[in-house]
This record gives sequence, C-alpha cells and structure tokens, in this order.
Amino acid sequence: MIERAAKSPLALAGLLVVSAALGGGVVLGVQALNGGDAVSTDKAAIGKVVRNYVLENPEILPEAMQRLQSRETGKAVAGSKSAIFEPYAAAWEGNPQGDVTVSVWMDYACGYCRASLPEIARLVAEDPKVRIVYRELPVLSEVSRVAARWGLAAAEQGKFKPFHTALYSGGQLSEQSIAAAAAQAGLDEAAARTAVMSPRAEAEIARNLEVASKLGVTGTPSWVIGDKVISGMVPYDTLKQAVAAARGAK
Repeated sequence: MIERAAKSPLALAGLLVVSAALGGGVVLGVQALNGGDAVSTDKAAIGKVVRNYVLENPEILPEAMQRLQSRETGKAVAGSKSAIFEPYAAAWEGNPQGDVTVSVWMDYACGYCRASLPEIARLVAEDPKVRIVYRELPVLSEVSRVAARWGLAAAEQGKFKPFHTALYSGGQLSEQSIAAAAAQAGLDEAAARTAVMSPRAEAEIARNLEVASKLGVTGTPSWVIGDKVISGMVPYDTLKQAVAAARGAK
C-alpha cells in the first residue's frame, strides 16, 4: 500500500497530478516521493488519493492542462521549425538577421488579419531585431486559396509586401481585388500566372495546412513566436511580450 506516502497525502496527490501533466508518470511520481520504494505504488490506492485531491482542488486542473498543452505545442514547433520560421521566397519583412522571428499565419479573407496589420507594422518599427515571416493559411473560402497562390507568386517576384498590403486594402476579397492588387504591386502578370498554377505553390499551401494542424492552429490570424502559439487578433503588447520571452529564452 502507500503507508509512507499517506503521511503527506496532499503532497503525494499534488506530485501525482503534476507528474502526469508533465509526463513524469504516476508511479515514478510516487516512487520519487517515497525514496524509490516500488512496494508503495498500489494503483488503486494511488487513484483514490489522486481523485480525492482533484475533487477537493479542481483549480489545479486548468493549470496542469495548460502546462501540458504548452509542452506539446513546444514539441510540435521544434519538429517543424523550417516550415514555420523560414519564409517562402520574399514573404517576410523586418530584419533578415533578426534574433526573433514572428511567424504569422493569415488568410486574405480574414478581417482580423487585416486589423492586425498596424500591430505588425508597429512591432517592426519599434523592434529593429525582429523578423516577420508570413505564412499563407487559406481556410475561409476558395477565393482565399486563389489569393494565397497569388501571394506566393508575388513573393517569388520580391513583391510580397506591396501585394499583401494592396490586397488587404482592397476591400472584400474577390478575383477582381486580387487582380487589382497584383497590378498595384507591379507584378509581371504572365510570370505570376505561371507561378500561381505551379506545383510548388500547391505544395507550400498544403504544407502550411499540415503544419497548422500539428500546431493546433484552426483559424487566422495565428502567431508562432519562440515555442509559443498564439491564436487570434492580439494587442501589440501581447506580441511585444511574446517576442521578449522568446528573446530571453535564447
């Protein structure tokens, strides 16, 4: 049974919950508390102590689950760094040698993405060491996917930012607004049309959708900064703090 551990049931239960949430395992948690005594690891008794502790202290669950989710997200980011932080052609801005890269995932049909542009511009203006990498994540409509392809074509011509800005400034997304943005950005139309239909554009979008799924990203805008994923439109201070945390972790 768990006689020795029972001397401190709250410490035991707390360790069990944290051990499970952080991946240490219940039995290892008990053995650590009991000085490695494997005899004191009766599963039924352990389960009863944990259940009672959790019922009496339910507030620990959100924190434990948040830590678990953060750990798993960090693993997903580490496993896909190139696909997250390395830009497609010229789909980036800021400092090319920046010490922190902000990867922002956007859909041209997303009003919240449009509303986030001033926050991005402010971050670039106020932090000379940051780099922004834009990832196309067309999840809202078929025309979003068309626009994403044109965004990639613009990136190949070194005109991503002018196209990106023009398209978001052009009102409701449509075939007409895409064409107008391409003209405003000065794209070589023939070359762009070839790039739009290329397998490399399709592969980039497919990879973005796959990586987004691994990261738990389901909407736009979404941000990957350091090993953290942030969903939705967020204020400038949130981005600034996330950049500072990523910089401090280096």
